[in-house]
Formats: sequence, C-alpha cells, structure tokens
Amino acid sequence: MTRMTTLSNPLLLGFEEIERLIDRAAKGGGDGYPPYNIERIASDGDAAGLLRITLAVAGFSRDDLEITLEDKQLTIRGKQQDDKTREYVYRGIASRQFSRTFVLADGIEVKGADLSNGLLAVDLQRLEPERLVKRIEIGAPPRSKSRG
Repeated sequence: MTRMTTLSNPLLLGFEEIERLIDRAAKGGGDGYPPYNIERIASDGDAAGLLRITLAVAGFSRDDLEITLEDKQLTIRGKQQDDKTREYVYRGIASRQFSRTFVLADGIEVKGADLSNGLLAVDLQRLEPERLVKRIEIGAPPRSKSRG
C-alpha cells in the first residue's frame, strides 16, 4: 500500500527529496537534550540574513564536540569522557553524550561555529537564490510519413 502525503499531489513533480528530508527531520527529534535556540540575526543590508543555532553544552570542551555536514544534514555530537580520578560524594551533573541533527534547505551554508560560556553557536547563512526565467520554445509537430 502506498503512502499518500501532501507532496504526492500529481502537480508537484520532483519533490520526493523534500519528502525524504521531512521524514529524516521527524526522526531526528531526539530527547530534547541539549536544549537549543534558533535565531535570525540581522546583517547589514543582507535580506537573506544569518541564522544561528545555539546549543547549551555546559561542561563540554571543544575536543568533546564534533560538527559534521553531510547531505544537507548538520549533526552536532557531544561526548564527554568520565574522569576516573575523581571520587564523587554526590553526582548531579551527568557526563552524557548527545547527537542533535538539523536538516538544512538548499542554499543554506554553515559559516562557522564558536564555543563560549557553555554555549555552542553555529552560524548559517541563507544564500538568496538567483531567479531564473527561461522561455521554452514549442517544437514543430512531427511530420507524417507518406505511404506510397
């Protein structure tokens, strides 16, 4: 049985990739850790602007974090090593690992990342697509072969 979605409309041709991206984004929801913000940053005269993803990663060092971009999917992973030399009387701060995934649209580039005061900021830029108008010529009808 085939699955019917909004993008299955016969007037929407070639949107299968978008449907796969939506499915991938829905599966990458995770458990809510670490918390994050996504904000639009105003830039001078740039209508497209910048986006910033900020994750609360207190306790993680630069070496504990990994950011990768593969096939329009931005993945941020964190893994802390337990310090075996410490003896805890009470441990309320867990050293846990995480993986947070964001699916990026066409035209969004990762500009850089910075870790400061326990916040990891990943800057993205939306590039304004070039508008293209193309006239399609209508070809002549095929000639019929005469039978002789």
